[in-house]
Amino acid sequence: MALSGLTPKQIVEKLDAYIIGQEKAKKAVAIALRNRERRIHLAEDIRDEVAPKNILMIGPTGVGKTEIARRLAKLVNAPFLKIEATKYTEVGYVGRDVESMIRDLMAVGYTNVKAEMEESLREACKPKVEEKLLDLLLPGTGEKDKKKEKKAETPFANPVTPTLLEPTEAQNEPLNPTREKFRQMLRDGKLEDREVEVTVERVARMPSMGIIASGNMEDLQTGMEDLTQMLTGGRFKKKQVSIREARKIITEETLDSMIDQEKVAEEAKNRVEQSGIIFIDEIDKIATKGGNSSGQDVSREGVQRDILPIVEGSKVNTRYGVVDTTHILFVAAGAFSVSAPSDLIPELQGRFPLRVELESLSKADFKRILTEPKNALTKQYSALLQTEGVTLDFTDDAIDKMAAIAEDVNSRSENIGARRLHTIMEKVTEEISFDADEHAGETVKVDSAFVEEKLKDITTDQDLSRYIL
Repeated sequence: MALSGLTPKQIVEKLDAYIIGQEKAKKAVAIALRNRERRIHLAEDIRDEVAPKNILMIGPTGVGKTEIARRLAKLVNAPFLKIEATKYTEVGYVGRDVESMIRDLMAVGYTNVKAEMEESLREACKPKVEEKLLDLLLPGTGEKDKKKEKKAETPFANPVTPTLLEPTEAQNEPLNPTREKFRQMLRDGKLEDREVEVTVERVARMPSMGIIASGNMEDLQTGMEDLTQMLTGGRFKKKQVSIREARKIITEETLDSMIDQEKVAEEAKNRVEQSGIIFIDEIDKIATKGGNSSGQDVSREGVQRDILPIVEGSKVNTRYGVVDTTHILFVAAGAFSVSAPSDLIPELQGRFPLRVELESLSKADFKRILTEPKNALTKQYSALLQTEGVTLDFTDDAIDKMAAIAEDVNSRSENIGARRLHTIMEKVTEEISFDADEHAGETVKVDSAFVEEKLKDITTDQDLSRYIL
């Protein structure tokens, strides 16, 4: 069977459009993603033996770790979840338990599969939606048409001994002319602003008994809410909306009724188990430093030990069924400015065999970041002000100046990487952004002198730059 996804080179090329540098990290992630797809195409007897090669990305803040994760989410047609390691606590403490990351991933997978199925049925549901809209506009006419159609289908009083060979009056009788007139008006878009009353029903889902039995308070509460809704028959609410809004509401309800929820859950579970990806950010924040055994460090180590079985492979109860985490790919990232990867417990270290070190950003990198990516800051600010008729013209020497200032401030104070550029750009464009409505139709030239003028007080006062830049 041929591989249908992106090749590693194509993945890197797409990441290059948004992330400058960090070739090692991009390459490692691209290979890991491709291996996910290669594994799916293996024979069943060997597929289960191929374990994912989890990745640990190490590097200072603002160099692209999280951005790589964000872009991966848009690249891969697989369940993807980004979480912060610091949001979890050891079992027995107040906070989220680590198994909730699998439940969240399963929810993402379910939503994705459901959206795909709905999209495939969207065209087929249009006739049903049209009939329901006509029922709202002309109550009762739909039932009359159905009776006529039924009557036309059985024209003989005695089907066994038919006496008529010609079509009956019922067959020739036209459908409700008013309804057909409204149907044409509806198709022509002439009724979009007319208001109708719709009844919105929130259908209660059958809660999973596995969830209730698991003892997890978060899921227990959700399960009990679903059970309450199921017993009370859901919630009904009447709303006065336009035909335009009613079409959206009825379309969603119709699609929901056409989809087999069990089939969606089954497909989502398969995708999560076979190609799911979890990005664990800030993993360095739960590392324990040099054998210190303070209460806080004991709790951090407890979180690591709770994460370990999830990464190794375990079965987790979710509302959509039991999920096996054995083949989920985990990508962890951290600055490790205070702690080191070796401060993680050895078992967890061993579960992230691929180590990728991201490099600090230089002036040359900052210049490229300001201009090259599709979402470059200069492009963003130019587009924002263009909405008010103001054109920003960034010169090469202005780009060079801002990059030099970013590198200088990062070297003298806390190194926050490319995030420093956000602060600099905001200070440079602050006045023109505030007065944009007074400069409609003008072109503002942002050159080196302009940048120096806006940042002169801050760059000369090092103490002030620490707090403002």
